[in-house]
Amino acid sequence: MQRRTNLPLSVYVDGTSFVHRIKPSWKIAFLLVFILVTSIFFKSIPWAAGGVIFVVFLYACARIPLGIAWSQIWPPLFFLVPLAGFQWWAKDFDYAAVMFLNVFAAMMAAFLLTLTSTVDEIMESLEESLQPLKRLGIPVENISLAMSLTIRLIPLMFETVYEVLDARKARGAGMSPLAFGTPVIIRSIRRARAMGEALQARGVGD
Repeated sequence: MQRRTNLPLSVYVDGTSFVHRIKPSWKIAFLLVFILVTSIFFKSIPWAAGGVIFVVFLYACARIPLGIAWSQIWPPLFFLVPLAGFQWWAKDFDYAAVMFLNVFAAMMAAFLLTLTSTVDEIMESLEESLQPLKRLGIPVENISLAMSLTIRLIPLMFETVYEVLDARKARGAGMSPLAFGTPVIIRSIRRARAMGEALQARGVGD
């Protein structure tokens, strides 16, 4: 149970900072704009590093404890660092560094959203913002439900990965990608099937 509190998207840090007080829908809009701006215009290492520093400044403004912040952002580094290394090998160091810094800044900004907003607040704000689209026949409730399920399933996916790693470590098994990926995929499919059956039993989507 303790591990789940350290999973990405499952930690909320209560606070009264201006970052906490901003509506989640505005935070999501800022996140999208931030990602677009950094990916299109931040093409040098100083600019990309500036994006990271800006997000770190927002973490400080929100008074996010260092330990909690680090627990959220270190897992994706297992995928991001090898990707940056491949880009360095395929192209050059500057391109790889800019890519790494821009993606890292975007991930930090995304985690800050969930660190300063509960999942319920995010979904309520999104559903409220999407209400005008309901007049056009767009299923706002279904869209909100889909986004809510996506957000809630991400930490569960991380938990599944950790459980498989712990089980393999306990058995003294090697790190075979196939032997690691197969149980993760099987458990994820079972969870998705069970969730689908539960939603169907409640008449969702009828």
